[in-house]
Amino acid sequence: MIGYDAHKKVKGTKVHAAVTDNSLPVAIEIGSADQHEGRKLIPLMESICIHHQDGLRKKPKQVYADTKYDMPLNRFYLSDRRVQAQIPRRSKRVAGKRFNEFEYKRHRSSVERFFSWLKEGFRRMGFRYERIPSAYLGFIRIACLIIHWRVLR
Repeated sequence: MIGYDAHKKVKGTKVHAAVTDNSLPVAIEIGSADQHEGRKLIPLMESICIHHQDGLRKKPKQVYADTKYDMPLNRFYLSDRRVQAQIPRRSKRVAGKRFNEFEYKRHRSSVERFFSWLKEGFRRMGFRYERIPSAYLGFIRIACLIIHWRVLR
């Protein structure tokens, strides 16, 4: 599931995350607030690396994403990589495949759970104190490692 979260204190930062069904982060990206969220889907998908029994996988089977990721470029990218896209359409009038709304809501809650763990468990992530984006991304990745450790322990 792919989602984003905007921080209110420092204007201009959004955290984009790809998580599993168990709310464990797979890939993390940060972006500026003036950039459209849909433009971060492809870099986020490129940074996914899933450890599997058969080795490393670079792509998930399905992607559940928010409405803001509904762009023709993103849909073309996902279909080109043979990844099933479960992204609700922005416009109700656009014809296309129906998506499973129940599954979408279930996976959307896993993204919200991850952001809740990130903000409640690590106060530093709730408010961005770092001015350098790479330092902020480093703290987010450390928090993700701790979340993995807590869940998998």
